[in-house]
Amino acid sequence: MRFAYLGPEGTFAEAALSTAVASTEGARYPQPSVAAALAAVRSGDADAALVPMENSVEGSVPATMDGLADGPPLVITREVFLEVAFVLAARPGTQLAAVRSVVSHPHALAQTAGRLAELLPGVVPLPLSSTAAAAAAVAAGEHDAAVCAPIAAERYGLAPLVTDLADHPGAVTRFVVVEPAGALPAPTGNDKTSLVVVVGDRTGALLDLLSEFAVRGISLTRIESRPTRERLGVYSFSLDCEGHIADSRVGEALAALHRLADDVRFLGSYARADGRQNKPVPERATDDAFAEAGDWLSRLRSGGA
Repeated sequence: MRFAYLGPEGTFAEAALSTAVASTEGARYPQPSVAAALAAVRSGDADAALVPMENSVEGSVPATMDGLADGPPLVITREVFLEVAFVLAARPGTQLAAVRSVVSHPHALAQTAGRLAELLPGVVPLPLSSTAAAAAAVAAGEHDAAVCAPIAAERYGLAPLVTDLADHPGAVTRFVVVEPAGALPAPTGNDKTSLVVVVGDRTGALLDLLSEFAVRGISLTRIESRPTRERLGVYSFSLDCEGHIADSRVGEALAALHRLADDVRFLGSYARADGRQNKPVPERATDDAFAEAGDWLSRLRSGGA
């Protein structure tokens, strides 16, 4: 397979891809942005892309959320969790006192803002497209220091000035592997399903959406709103729920959302990888319960007792 990922070489995305896919399983192609990685899959230049979805400190990655909500459909087939550790890196021989410019990805800068303010008061960090791009810019002499992964510092010949830079040690980033819409991963019994739902500007719209999950005993693991960019006040909801679309309760919930929402985009069902187990399914919401209820209704419709 051909895998696209947020590059250049040395990003956390590359590290996440390495943990998820063996180097012998396919070629890897760094891309300059999340949008470019997704576009490579849609155009057929790549078979799959690994992109960041959310961070435990900074929340969701808008470029990924919007990129999956718009354009030809893609589906998530796998999620990968990676603990992120930052270093402040510079060209060999640079002293901390000589640093006048710092660059990195906006999420990395946000996760290290406190430490940077202590170490480099008066220096205003500048955003770049990725932590590895920041390391490459420093190696090229365009800036003095980069907030990046240790692997990026090593790859671009930089020396760490400060290690363990994060304001909140132990932060984790969730990455997702996306592929063209097609055959889905089989249910494992511990799965997630991801959706984007547009409910329109009407009273009780969010409550209606949530009720379809609650009445079927489905727990949500994430929900957040994003502007649809049509006009102010119209939002979509990006969410993850427990279960697989093959599960009767999840399938019924999606069908109900299709009836009441302005639009529903299915983003995939895939194995949960955060080390947690889905909550027990209520007896009333098991596949057997749905099947028995369906049989009962069929008997009634056919004139049976």
